[in-house]
Amino acid sequence: MKKWLSLGLASLMFGCTSHTDVADISDAGTAARLLPTMYDSTIQSPQGQPMTLDQLAEALQAADIVLVGEWHGHPGAHLMQARLFAALYQHNPNMALSMEQFTRDKQHVVNQYLNNEIGEKTLIKEGKAWPNYSSDYRPLVEFAKMNQLDVIAANAPKSIVRCIGQQGEGYLALLPAMERRWVAEQLTLGSDAYHDKFNASMHHGDEEKTKRQFAAQTAWDDTMAESMVDYLALHPGKQIIHVAGRFHVAEGLGTASRITARNPDLNVMMVTPVTKNTGVAEGSPDYTFEVMPLPAAYVDQDKMAAAMAAIYSRNKGLECYK
Repeated sequence: MKKWLSLGLASLMFGCTSHTDVADISDAGTAARLLPTMYDSTIQSPQGQPMTLDQLAEALQAADIVLVGEWHGHPGAHLMQARLFAALYQHNPNMALSMEQFTRDKQHVVNQYLNNEIGEKTLIKEGKAWPNYSSDYRPLVEFAKMNQLDVIAANAPKSIVRCIGQQGEGYLALLPAMERRWVAEQLTLGSDAYHDKFNASMHHGDEEKTKRQFAAQTAWDDTMAESMVDYLALHPGKQIIHVAGRFHVAEGLGTASRITARNPDLNVMMVTPVTKNTGVAEGSPDYTFEVMPLPAAYVDQDKMAAAMAAIYSRNKGLECYK
């Protein structure tokens, strides 16, 4: 299977592209000593200086929005998100949690859960929580609930984004008024650094199809950005911690750039996971935390191709407005 299909479809199915390979940022022996388990991590400043969690939280106090990236399902990344949320709260309890993992149309369900009107099983079912909610996102939501903090269901519904991937930006004009509010008012479709990074990850494929797929990709980033900007307009002075896939966060190219386009006065800071083989570009403003790499999902290319084909087949029953 061509690489554009395996990587590009993963982006559209799961919400972000997984990684960009760069030079090693640490030798394997050092990583083994500092990272004995997949839960462990080491934190670095943008200049590469080691930091403690409390030092990181202190450094992030100037941010209006803190974007914390993840490799979906990585235990070290999810543990860091929970610990950083708690550390930021200790410095400034005037916070809100924003999540890629819940969509705008489910905000009322999230609110019902926070207000003790429904239980967790109902939140998971009616809120269409991700399959790994109980292990990876429960700690974040429970911390917010315990401390009476808002949780922003920031993302666009996956079904709409998939239809954008099939039909392009013009699909938004076909949506009923209610559903149109679930996606950002404007999509960022120009040739910016994020567009270039996305296209580089695709490698091959039809140009028009790639344009449609980028429209779908940026629909996520623009919608999450707009959700946070709109929230801060109604709640000035609050600090948001936003959790999302690494591709959305790294180097400030995705969600951060779309936040800044909507409100240049907001200070956005990134905290991005890295491994010994996958870092961020030199000079990037990201604070980073190094974790062990995830194991290879597949060794056999045929098995990987079959898995990607199965994911792609989910779109066969997709119903889009015409």
